[in-house]
Amino acid sequence: MTTALLLFGSMALFILIGVPIAFALGAAVWSTIVFSPDFTVTVGIIAQRIFGGLESTSIMAIPFFILAGNLMTKGGISRRLVNFANCIVGNVRGGMALALVLACAFFAALSGSAPATVIAIGSMLYPEMVRMGYPKDRTAGLLVVSGGLGPIIPPSIIMVVYATITGASIGDMFSSGMFIGILIMVVLMAVVLFLANKEKWPKTSEKLSMSDLWKSFVGAIPAILLPVIILGGIYSGLLTPTESAAVAVVWALIAGMFIYRELSIKDLVPIFLDSAKGSAMILFIIATSTAFSWIFAYSGISGELVHWIQGMHLSPMIFCIIIAVILLIFGTFLEGIATCVLMVPILWPIAASLGIDVIHFGMIVSLSNVIGTMTPPVAVNIFSAASVTKLKMGEIVKGQIPFFIGYILVFLAVVLIPAVSTFLLK
Repeated sequence: MTTALLLFGSMALFILIGVPIAFALGAAVWSTIVFSPDFTVTVGIIAQRIFGGLESTSIMAIPFFILAGNLMTKGGISRRLVNFANCIVGNVRGGMALALVLACAFFAALSGSAPATVIAIGSMLYPEMVRMGYPKDRTAGLLVVSGGLGPIIPPSIIMVVYATITGASIGDMFSSGMFIGILIMVVLMAVVLFLANKEKWPKTSEKLSMSDLWKSFVGAIPAILLPVIILGGIYSGLLTPTESAAVAVVWALIAGMFIYRELSIKDLVPIFLDSAKGSAMILFIIATSTAFSWIFAYSGISGELVHWIQGMHLSPMIFCIIIAVILLIFGTFLEGIATCVLMVPILWPIAASLGIDVIHFGMIVSLSNVIGTMTPPVAVNIFSAASVTKLKMGEIVKGQIPFFIGYILVFLAVVLIPAVSTFLLK
């Protein structure tokens, strides 16, 4: 009990006083080893566990996916995907809003990041939609929720992290994410159509011909090939997720520099620096969380927690509901990757002891973390949308409510019906 209080109490204290999550985890481990009477190991074990936590080829997929996403944003790929999406669904009432959802889905298959999706698509579509007469708050709210497709439609950074922690198949996680992501996209489009007709959103008067559609498709082919390369390489067995991510970087460079010709050598340095900073933040959190997870298991806290939960005789469904609520709460004040690396090592052994499928549990973790990006006070999607739209947080939150409800309904289906997560795996 003393060890558990020291471990979690010190971590909570460090987070409350504003210490970054990676340092808070490491400091909590150090405090527990130094001050707990139950430990005979030295603090040198922390460094061993931190470096050991990064000794995984799967983790290398994370910096490659981040770099590929940045190259695609700067290299003109995302803009051509937006144009193609608009040609597909732009001629109905609310068509630009449908195009926004579809563009976010396309970009999600490239970036794997919710804030990146919000900023990339919002900066291109939001000004034009406002000029056409779309309500500002509704458009910003739709952007926030549609950006949540980023970590769900593969490749997904949070799914790679989860699979690394639990040993789940990254390919299976991506397959499940693809199905659920498409389901979310369909639900959001249905809400858009309902609101567009109810609130009389604009309708594009310009008629697009088949030749226009064909031109936009041809222009988007290099961009569309990217998710085909990533997912095709993984599912065919020709490439591991890490190798597939590396190939995506190479193709993004080729497309940006030689096909679209919007990337130059001088553009690469800031792109590499931004990607390195983003990768370092995530990898450092993973590294210190490994030390945290080790001491959690070594001290016997995890075993006691498993036995305690088993003694409550909870059904798998009730456990999933409880965990979903806990993760939603954590997601409101912790970044998604941090929540994953902090909670999954604690919760997964309990879920496994109850016979819960690792992919089903993974989708609960992934979706709950995405919902956290739309929920104040952290709400990185809302802050990202605010930077693009210049609206206040309250306006964006009000505008996103109908779309947020649709997202929550899909989340509830995932929690309550395991087959939703494993549909494509059977």
